[in-house]
Amino acid sequence: MSEVLPEKKNWTVAQWSNVLFSDESKFCISFGNQGPRVWRKGGEAHSPSCLKSSVKFPQSVMIWDAMSSAGVGPLCLLKTKVTAPIYQEILEHFMLPSAENCRNRCLSKSRDSNAVCHCDTGCVNEGTCCLDYKEVCVEPSQRWMCSKFRCGEERLLNSLCSCSEDCVKVGDCCSNYKSICEGKCGTSTPYMRPAYPTKTFPNHYTIVTGLYPESHGIVDNKMYDVTRNASFSLKAVEKFNPAWYQGEPVWLTAMRNKLKTATFFWPGSDVKVNGQYPDFWVKYDGNIPFEKRVAKIFEWLHLPEGERPDFYTLYFEEPDTAGHRYGPMSSQVIEALLNVDRVIGLLMEGLKQRQLHKCVNLVLVSDHGMEEASCKKAVYVSEYLDNINDITVIQGPAARVRPRRLPDEFFSFDYEGLMKNLSCRKPDQPMRPYLKEHLPKRLHFANNIRIERAHLYMQPGWQAALKPSEMKYCRGSTGFHGSDNIFKNMQAIFVGYGPGINSKMTVPPFENIELYNLLCDLLGIPPAPNNGTHGSLNHLLKNPPHQPVYPAERSAPSKCTPFSSSLRDPLGCTCDSLTEAEPVHLPYGIPRVLQQQSNHCILYHSAYVSGYSRNILMPLWVSYSLNVSVQPSADTCVRADVRVQASERQSCSFYKSNSTLTFGLLHPPRSLLFMSNVFVTDIWNRFHNVLLVKYSQELNGVNVVSGPIFDNDFDGNYDFMNKGTPNGAPIPTHFFVILTSCKNSSLHVRQCDGPLDAVSFVLPHRPDHLETCHNGSDYSWLQDWVQLHVARIRDIELLTGLSFYHDRISVAEMLQLKTTLKTF
Repeated sequence: MSEVLPEKKNWTVAQWSNVLFSDESKFCISFGNQGPRVWRKGGEAHSPSCLKSSVKFPQSVMIWDAMSSAGVGPLCLLKTKVTAPIYQEILEHFMLPSAENCRNRCLSKSRDSNAVCHCDTGCVNEGTCCLDYKEVCVEPSQRWMCSKFRCGEERLLNSLCSCSEDCVKVGDCCSNYKSICEGKCGTSTPYMRPAYPTKTFPNHYTIVTGLYPESHGIVDNKMYDVTRNASFSLKAVEKFNPAWYQGEPVWLTAMRNKLKTATFFWPGSDVKVNGQYPDFWVKYDGNIPFEKRVAKIFEWLHLPEGERPDFYTLYFEEPDTAGHRYGPMSSQVIEALLNVDRVIGLLMEGLKQRQLHKCVNLVLVSDHGMEEASCKKAVYVSEYLDNINDITVIQGPAARVRPRRLPDEFFSFDYEGLMKNLSCRKPDQPMRPYLKEHLPKRLHFANNIRIERAHLYMQPGWQAALKPSEMKYCRGSTGFHGSDNIFKNMQAIFVGYGPGINSKMTVPPFENIELYNLLCDLLGIPPAPNNGTHGSLNHLLKNPPHQPVYPAERSAPSKCTPFSSSLRDPLGCTCDSLTEAEPVHLPYGIPRVLQQQSNHCILYHSAYVSGYSRNILMPLWVSYSLNVSVQPSADTCVRADVRVQASERQSCSFYKSNSTLTFGLLHPPRSLLFMSNVFVTDIWNRFHNVLLVKYSQELNGVNVVSGPIFDNDFDGNYDFMNKGTPNGAPIPTHFFVILTSCKNSSLHVRQCDGPLDAVSFVLPHRPDHLETCHNGSDYSWLQDWVQLHVARIRDIELLTGLSFYHDRISVAEMLQLKTTLKTF
């Protein structure tokens, strides 16, 4: 859409019904019972008779040219489609709120001429009812429950109970009025972050194991295992082979602790994982009505004590199925959501009737979001390569590439060459080819043989396939998911309610790997090992059974002292710099080393403090605080630190013999590290000279902790390293940077005595960064690239064997800070 829609205040209602005009007379919106349409003015006259039928609330709003001439009827020409965000904007800003639903309209004796839809009994036969007609106007006479649609309603004469604002005073409230309309119960979050890829089976299995897909083995809905030469898909019998499922799902954890379990569908629950099914389970059959599934839950609840399950799962395919078939903005998705809401209402009503609503903990979650599919946002590998006969592409927004000849070429295939051939082929290319070990660490999508080494990372809304005929969701109005788990449209939901869960709370977003520990806490059982951080969701629980503590340091620092007695002579002076440096540059305490047998010491300087490792001949970390206006020093003179023995430090001769390496300096420029030439010039120096200064100014000063990472086996955990040769240090695979500031940005980081805020990055250390497609002196790509590699502090701790913030904040605050992923 080339023109910009005018602001809402510039729109007025036309003389004839259902049309909203811009005062600028360029656009109008018509609201018929078939859905809204956007019109572009093409002549003097506009007529509503120009409307043609379409589904209610179409997946994309059409822009039409409206033209008329004397003696000739109006002519409508379809021009283009408006994207989903524009459609949302239209719904939110331009539709007439009084005419789009049945709120307070059920008792109306006359129809509103501006109404999009109607709420009287005649609308049923006409097919013009608003989507919430049944919930708002019909169900009050049939159900003893409130819904979000009914909250604040006008009292209907035939209602069984009321959800009006005065129902407490009158005494006719429905039983769930306070929980639904006043938010007295339960805990929720603006969104819950799914695991990558944001697919159905990987995320459902992550929720019940607390493991990333790379750890539990279900890396996609469709995958190949070269060790068994076997393929997995949702429609194949191989799906029931337990060899695919690793980790321990929560129903097995509960059974191991003498509890009984029941699952009415859940990915993996109809598989004999670790040689065992749940106590009660049903093989997946999508044709079983939702109501029958709820009825089975109640049947299990009626079993005698000793037979009755302690843990249940219940699964609904909607609104996922509707989203795939019709797109996330479709009326079918709205109808699917209404149906799920109705069935959840049946569950809650049944619990209430059985006096169980105050003794059952319920957790309502989704596995991912949904994105509108478009063939205009599709990338085909066949358009980039001359020969595609030797490869297979697992299509979608998290596409993977493997050789066609399997298993013979799985390991010998030239993945590096393929990725180079697919990189930077077109301007503003939405596809970024990566070797899996080079993907952002926050994705945790590398450490499994079932993940092909060649990966196609896609921008929001984009998908990739080998050729057009292999793109699954593209034509018509459809939806897809699987994209980067920080994309807005991929986010999931979480709602918790029950005697063990805090009430009337909205908590910050968190990741779904944390749910397994939460479920175990609600069941009162110890969890199996998992990727979550036990205790990070304690603020959701009324009485959390697990109270985390700071991890114990495994390698205490030794002393680094000058090797000459004359260098220790204070010359009759007293040195206060050591005691001054620590509170300034280590305001949250010295990072603890959790690596075993780490030989390191603390080096104090006037401008920073470092933890120097004799094992790798470089600092494990450097910490310093920046003022708002500090500019990095340009001094690059390298000198020996007299507190470090000559045999325990690097030599510049090491990098001089390697043309791809140079020395880099942890900021402030005092601590020597070997870095690739490209990384130093293109990334490290510019990050400190430009971005770090910007962040410091925006955040009113920051504390910075940075250092090297060694993860050659790309398992997300630190590699224990030693120097390879005398004065020859190992080459880091990544570098980390943690920026901590005061959540109250009016306070400088050194003055902050309240909650903290942090953003951290894990920057890949490679000789090239082809995926950025940058050239020349244009470094506008750098900030986007750095932010792509944002990471949790907890990720950095696992990658370095360090633990941060021990001396400043509570364990509860520390865990939330460490497990939060900053998004931009």
